[in-house]
Amino acid sequence: MPHERGATAARRPRWLGYALATALLWGVWGAFAGLPTQHGFPETLVYVVWALTMVPPALFVLARSGWKVRRDRTALAYGLAIGLLGAGGQMVLFYAVKAGPAYLIFPLISLSPVITIVLSFLFLHERTGRMGLAGIVLAICALPLFDFNPAGAPQQYGLWFVLALAVLVAWGLQAYFIKLANARMDAGSIFFYMTASALLCIPVALAMTDFSQPINYGLSGPWLAAATQVLNAVGALTLVYAFRHGKALTVSPLVNAGAPLLTTVIAMALAGTVPGGYRLAGIGLSLAAALFLALQADDGAAPPESTEGV
Repeated sequence: MPHERGATAARRPRWLGYALATALLWGVWGAFAGLPTQHGFPETLVYVVWALTMVPPALFVLARSGWKVRRDRTALAYGLAIGLLGAGGQMVLFYAVKAGPAYLIFPLISLSPVITIVLSFLFLHERTGRMGLAGIVLAICALPLFDFNPAGAPQQYGLWFVLALAVLVAWGLQAYFIKLANARMDAGSIFFYMTASALLCIPVALAMTDFSQPINYGLSGPWLAAATQVLNAVGALTLVYAFRHGKALTVSPLVNAGAPLLTTVIAMALAGTVPGGYRLAGIGLSLAAALFLALQADDGAAPPESTEGV
């Protein structure tokens, strides 16, 4: 019996728990992330709050690793690339949503896992079985459906389209580099540089803020933003560990389909409404994708250097 329990634990993929935790955290965050902005707290200042909420989980993971941070050129290059791609993508997104329709921008950006999957397939030689492949395809098909709104007026594909593509590429590359960095450095160092990069971009966010407009500095402003953004920050940490122990080929589509699925379900419950046909289709495809990805045999174990956990 002890042997059977040990064998079961050995077969249980560690990446799946971290990936599901990320989807849960980001799903709840997504359902409430817009509230501070609705109450008069600018998105640029929400970014500042998010960058600050990255600090506690960074301190937590560094404390567990004995306050050791890799400071060689490789660690610095990977860490800053990951952090700046994420933070830079968020900055570009601010301009994109001001220049174009959100109902087209977000479905386009949601396809960022395609970049991660292609790069992981070509350069990391990651492969998966039939169930995993089916899950990946279903997840990619589901992603645009959560934000798709065909009722909008025809749009000109101008600057907003280029900016949305830039965000898509940036976040797809970020996920790929997180996986790549995990084979060369510890998770604590990766998250430290992600946090440092987010903090470095705070002056840019402040410069983009129109302080001439009324700003809500009350409980429903920065404090509500902090309560929601800490979920985003902790989710970023669990994502690092999901990529550390699993394949980017499966982690990326599961997280990016699971999070909007949960966001939609929560929003639907709070509003007491049933989503339209496109979102219902997205929910169905996401559930099927998550099932296939979870049932796929974990034949790609983490490398020997990827044995640490939170």
